Amino acid sequence: MKKITIIGAGFAALTAVRKLRARDPKAEITIIGRRAEFVYLPSLIWIPSGLRQPEDMVVPLDNFFRRMRVKFHPGEATGLKEGGRVVLTDTGEVENDGLIIASGGRFIKKLPGIEHAITPCEGVAAGVKIRDRLREMQGGTIAIGFSGNPNEPSAMRGGPMFEFLFGLHTQLVREGRREHFRLVFFNPMAEPGKRLGDKAVKGLLAAMAARGIENHLGHKITGFAADKVMTEGGDIPAELILFMPGMTGNIWFDNTELPRSPGGLLKADQFCRVEGWDKVYVAGDSGSFPGPDWMPKQAHMADRQAASAAANLLAELNGQEPSHTFRVELMCIMDTLDSGMFIWRTPDMNVMLPPLSWMHGLKRLYEWGYLRRLS
Repeated sequence: MKKITIIGAGFAALTAVRKLRARDPKAEITIIGRRAEFVYLPSLIWIPSGLRQPEDMVVPLDNFFRRMRVKFHPGEATGLKEGGRVVLTDTGEVENDGLIIASGGRFIKKLPGIEHAITPCEGVAAGVKIRDRLREMQGGTIAIGFSGNPNEPSAMRGGPMFEFLFGLHTQLVREGRREHFRLVFFNPMAEPGKRLGDKAVKGLLAAMAARGIENHLGHKITGFAADKVMTEGGDIPAELILFMPGMTGNIWFDNTELPRSPGGLLKADQFCRVEGWDKVYVAGDSGSFPGPDWMPKQAHMADRQAASAAANLLAELNGQEPSHTFRVELMCIMDTLDSGMFIWRTPDMNVMLPPLSWMHGLKRLYEWGYLRRLS
């Protein structure tokens, strides 16, 4: 019986489970994670308005693991030995015949004073903090921005920050408080959202202008204080700061000899196989993959990589050569709380639709369908 271990319990990990089980009903699958639960991070954008409560986003995985016949090992990975055949955790060792690393990324929090900014995608607690701070405010400036990993162009997650920006505008309008607030979007790039495509950049900037949202673009961010964002182009006074830094690899990677990209992620080939390692694969935010520099760090892409990793790992375990690659594709609905902008980019095309009310409903429908599969 094949023994397969997956590190992580996010989008890539759960997709890997489904694909592995569909291809091999008898494989022994073990997941390593801190808790047997899944957090649907895309819904964080709806916590400040009350459209979602924290408990709506957290799904216990006991039923899913039971249906998929998965063993759960509670703990955090701390290293590897025997060429990846043994995963070291803070609660013991886990042996395997094949390994998929889907433990996500880590935000680079090196800027001075970054503790004064809220990083939304760190989890539910961050969304709740934004909600509570916003309720306390009678007015003032809200500064929202993101940056990247200078050594890894793809290791950034800017989409949710645009959604928070537009969502907070819509929320404040609904509450009759918009005139008391100044919304400022800041970014070290002169053309933020460039990875979404040229059409998207123009569309996003036009959407900001239409909503009275100010921009502070093209200036390196130097730090934060309790009441301001500091950049080489001047300070932005702000009572509330939301900031998404660039991403790098997990700390536990440092305790291994796994090959790293310049940005600190795991180097993978087109088959999602960690370079130079036997039957060790990576999917999602943990990996650095060959392809265009606009390759997104998003759930859609993580799912595609996980499907390839699962198929190729099983092929190797069956004595075959890996052959499954993944299509690089950026696809998202950028939500504004009352509408959504559809963005689709492939190596051959770039599509952006203007805000449409039914797109908001479609995003909520997708959330319902995804979580239903885990219940």
